Amino acid sequence: MSASLKGFLFALSGFAIFSTHDALIKALGGTYPAFQIIFFSVLFAFVPVSLIILADGKADNFRPRRPGLVLLRSSLAIVAMSGGFYAFTVLPLAEVYALLFATPLLVTALSVPLLGETVRFQRWIAVIVGLIGVVIVLRPGVSALSAGHIAALLSASANSVSSILVRKIGGQERSAVLILYPMILMLIVMSILMPSFYQPMAVGDLGLMAAIGFLSVIAQSAIIGAYRAAPAAVVAPLQYSQILWAALFGALFFSETPDFYVALGSA
Repeated sequence: MSASLKGFLFALSGFAIFSTHDALIKALGGTYPAFQIIFFSVLFAFVPVSLIILADGKADNFRPRRPGLVLLRSSLAIVAMSGGFYAFTVLPLAEVYALLFATPLLVTALSVPLLGETVRFQRWIAVIVGLIGVVIVLRPGVSALSAGHIAALLSASANSVSSILVRKIGGQERSAVLILYPMILMLIVMSILMPSFYQPMAVGDLGLMAAIGFLSVIAQSAIIGAYRAAPAAVVAPLQYSQILWAALFGALFFSETPDFYVALGSA
């Protein structure tokens, strides 16, 4: 199997798992604030991450080789996760994805100055067309720009820089380090914020938050593997596969039908 094909399959699997993860967030978002969902999902995610670390068996598992860049990526992960979780709780799935699709466009553009990768003419055309699609979904001046839209765009921007950092340091850092440090920082920040937002939880909902945490670790591992194996410009556009999952999950579980502009912009 070629490196590009391996990266392709890892990315396709990771984004499919993330779509299920996002649907669960939306299901809980009508009852619980985003900060609470983040706190408990991250807390439960420590279980599979601990298993990954124990399976590695090396003494320097926790020691990042590029601590500054790992800290930067961890901070960006908080911004991306908070913005994305909030957007999923207040906007339709397909609409959130259409805005988050700015991520691969930004990754493709940033891979040239930050990674020295070559992006050919047809990819630049695709980036321009994709950005036009994002503008169509937002409809500036026609529909009101809500906090959910801003949160989704902020999440996309933070995610794009985070993805570039994974490509830059992914070959030097273990997957456990790239996943663990953002989780620790996330848990600290959410522990400070959550007392102001906490809502009592049913046992079943706590189980769904645990599922979000487990799915997050599995999906992140797959996408980190994809960026290690293939160029960023190959991996990033596979995020578009999530629009198919968004349409399916939105119709099946949330009675959502994308309007004309969301469908056109996504296309």
